[in-house]
Amino acid sequence: MDGFMKSQAAEEDVPVYYTHKDRVFRLLFKDKKRLLELYNGLNGTNYSNEEELTINTLENAIFIKMKNDLSFIIDSNMCLYEHQSSACPNMPLRGFLYLADLYKRQVRNVDLSASKLIKIPTPHYIVFFNGQGNKREEFTMKLSDAFENDTDGCLEMVVRVININFGYNQELFDKCRTLYEYAYFVDRIRRNLAVMELGRAVERAVDECIEKNILREFLLEQKAEVITMSIYEYNEEYVRKTLYEEGKAEGKAEGKAEGEDRLARLMKMLLEEGKEAELKKGIVDQEYRKQLYAQRNL
Repeated sequence: MDGFMKSQAAEEDVPVYYTHKDRVFRLLFKDKKRLLELYNGLNGTNYSNEEELTINTLENAIFIKMKNDLSFIIDSNMCLYEHQSSACPNMPLRGFLYLADLYKRQVRNVDLSASKLIKIPTPHYIVFFNGQGNKREEFTMKLSDAFENDTDGCLEMVVRVININFGYNQELFDKCRTLYEYAYFVDRIRRNLAVMELGRAVERAVDECIEKNILREFLLEQKAEVITMSIYEYNEEYVRKTLYEEGKAEGKAEGKAEGEDRLARLMKMLLEEGKEAELKKGIVDQEYRKQLYAQRNL
């Protein structure tokens, strides 16, 4: 074996990991009314009955250590929506594996050897990106970019990536008020981070948005959870970037991967123990991280 096959053990099943924590984007758009609004905004449709939308997200499942955000079926379309705050070149492969599992579940009791053509929902994979550094409003990623040689294969997977940073894609924001308000909320956190520590920056952004009627109902109902999730996300985003830069500078890819794994375990432990105070400090100081790792034998 060579290339990819040399570095990967053959397995019958894709590993599945489990989590109990949502992200703010997923929590917001788990609501079918908001999700339908987003779908309409993207596709120029005007569906009004959220019951026409069937959510089929694989709850609590993470493929390739990354949690899927939302998947659903509407009008014979299989839609997979994900949110990303950092660049990931493997989105097409992740989406392919996830959609394959969804289709496998859908035809579980169907005889695929039948002479009649079996119809399946049309797949659509969209990533909503709000990381920093990418100035494009929209672009596509393809599974074929990962192929080891340039010969035409028998498979393709196209991912539509939409920049939802505040100030981009205004036409989409005009069509989906909820997405606009989410982008505004994220922008407020980032602006606050320039002048205050993480926990306070998140809390202040929540209060500002409530005062300005931005995601008001959602934030009033989910305030504590949104604050905790946001603090977790920005700690993770910052430390992931720090580990990447350290690993890049030192050329230690294995050390970077190990550090990210330790970070994930640490944050999960802190959240499960209800120790939000530690998180609110912002796990951004290297010495502070080392102390926490040592205390918990990670």
